[in-house]
Amino acid sequence: DSWMAITGPITDILKLDVRMNLKTKKVEIKTTKETAEIQSLQKGADFVHAFILGFEVADAVALLRLDDLYLETFEIKDVKTLRGEHLSRAIGRISGKNGKTKFTVENATRTRIVLADTHIHILGAFANIKVARDAICSLILGSPPGKVYSKLRTIG
Repeated sequence: DSWMAITGPITDILKLDVRMNLKTKKVEIKTTKETAEIQSLQKGADFVHAFILGFEVADAVALLRLDDLYLETFEIKDVKTLRGEHLSRAIGRISGKNGKTKFTVENATRTRIVLADTHIHILGAFANIKVARDAICSLILGSPPGKVYSKLRTIG
């Protein structure tokens, strides 16, 4: 199911060949005679990487279509060393009740955010990623979500 969703955009948009090497458990991408742009191979690799990190296929396809989209990854411990319940509360502050805080930051900054345990992945334009990262860092450091929302309103 997911394999067709991944291979479709790579073969249709970028005109690349894709195969799964089951022995090495790696996705292999190569150019074809129809491949138009040199950077297609890198775009294909970024697309597969974004999908593997947990972004939805529709969000990852944006990496193929737009040139100014980037992917940034950091860990909560990069911002502040937290353990046990303190770490759990920080993750809870980022996601919010039913994901509300995460969605609000995503919509205010026009980015996509994936929370994978203590790793945070942000997909968006360079300036928007910075704003989203600053908001998430504030949440990690203990700022209440309401204060972060009001900061986002003044920026946006």
